[in-house]
Amino acid sequence: MIEYIDEQHLKSMIIEGANSLEKNKQMINSLNVFPVPDGDTGTNMSLTMQSAVKEVKKCTSTSIEDIANALANGSLMGARGNSGVILSQLFRGFAKGIKGKSKLSSMDIAKALKSGSDTAYKAVMKPVEGTILTVARESADKAIEIAKKEKNIVVFLEKVIQQADETLNRTPEMLKVLKDAGVVDSGGKGLVYIYIGALGALTGNISTTDDYEVVKATVEHEDDNIGDIQFAYCTEFIINSRNANLDSLKSIFTSYGDSLLVVGNENLVKVHIHTNNPGEVLEHSLKVGYLSDIKIDNMKLQHRHESINEQQQVKPKIKKKYGMVTVTMGDGLTKIFKDFGVDHVIEGGQTMNPSTEDFIKALEEIEADIIYILPNNSNIIMAANQAKSISSKNIIVIPTKTVPQGIAALLAFNMELTTDENEAEMNDAIKQVITGQITYAVRDTSYNDVEISMGDILGIGNSEIKSVGKNIRDVSMELLSKLVTDDHEMITLFYGEEIKEEEANSLKSELEKLYPECDIEMYYGGQPLYYYIFSIE
Repeated sequence: MIEYIDEQHLKSMIIEGANSLEKNKQMINSLNVFPVPDGDTGTNMSLTMQSAVKEVKKCTSTSIEDIANALANGSLMGARGNSGVILSQLFRGFAKGIKGKSKLSSMDIAKALKSGSDTAYKAVMKPVEGTILTVARESADKAIEIAKKEKNIVVFLEKVIQQADETLNRTPEMLKVLKDAGVVDSGGKGLVYIYIGALGALTGNISTTDDYEVVKATVEHEDDNIGDIQFAYCTEFIINSRNANLDSLKSIFTSYGDSLLVVGNENLVKVHIHTNNPGEVLEHSLKVGYLSDIKIDNMKLQHRHESINEQQQVKPKIKKKYGMVTVTMGDGLTKIFKDFGVDHVIEGGQTMNPSTEDFIKALEEIEADIIYILPNNSNIIMAANQAKSISSKNIIVIPTKTVPQGIAALLAFNMELTTDENEAEMNDAIKQVITGQITYAVRDTSYNDVEISMGDILGIGNSEIKSVGKNIRDVSMELLSKLVTDDHEMITLFYGEEIKEEEANSLKSELEKLYPECDIEMYYGGQPLYYYIFSIE
């Protein structure tokens, strides 16, 4: 009988929880409410767990508290999508809940789960029941009740999982959209798989899949002029500390070189710098904590055989008042955003949500007093806000949920206005635009009493499936007939990578005849998965 778990138990439980999630991520993805090709909860949670496991595996401490902190820190920086951010907050609360413990009893675990649930609820502005939050809360409440009588941790976890599963199966009763789609909450299902894997680490009933390779965070050197490089050594490392001051470290390291990146929190700091004195940088860092993942490359030596006949002019970073970061997919949409003055476009969106660290990297590249983030996806807003809370820069997140909203926000921005006025104008602008999207169904389902077959063309507007059919043009026309009113003055269509320009022009011509009072504009978006994105204003 296992009455206590130590740091090795916890480490194994985390790794097996991640393996269980990875093994079942595609099934979790399939639980998306809409049968569209963007069901990525399983992928987001798994990538978040991979980042956490990476930190846990690197932790050589024999302290169970340090293992939990590694779990929290790794998931924080690797959090992707709403589900990943919530998961990172559950782990953050769990780590707080076991502070000062050398081993964990069933009651210790129960209280830590409760701390995790409380922390996650506080992190979400408007918690919705019937989601991963409910599964975490009810299973944590039950865990405390169970722990009062059950000391055997294996039996304790089995009963906690039973409660989590029972709550999960009731999520369709709490959320009508789940009931209509005939699915349980995908985030809650992912959490149950993590619990199952953790239990398996103690019982020996573990996943038969091989441990997966964790994706390593890297810093790209896109514009380095090797022929005339000032600082030769690309230096990267992790500082493991208990009281690191990021602002102080940035201030000190600035004098050692350029391309400086300092991200993390007081416990875990990732540093990247180009310097001529890597030894001095490391020596100073050792005063803050112990170092890991040390990597030093001589960039001049690496590229000594490369031609430097076509030397690039290195542009100095000039600090400006405002900066912009946005997220989109498709070379056409990327060009549009850059033409509007966006400083950094993060590639991402449906099926590929950027992590908190992706935002941090983008923010560190911009020298501006105020930086606006336009996520352009409801599943990315939480990661953007988490990056805001970590970064030392002045960040404003405009909660854009679609590409048209992002463009509307940019058009509303005015250099002559104050920061508060711009934020108000941009938030108002996103309320004035209606977004329509044409995609396809990835599975058979029923929505609002309409039968949908895999491969059907779907028209989505105002977060609802408005039209279903077999033909892209017909579904597009039906969707717009339900979205466009007499008050609208402009319809803009962005055609995707699978639509030919002549097809888009043909649809544009039809729309000009059907809506003579509206200006019809057309642009190449190049976005995957979505044949058309419509902006209606």
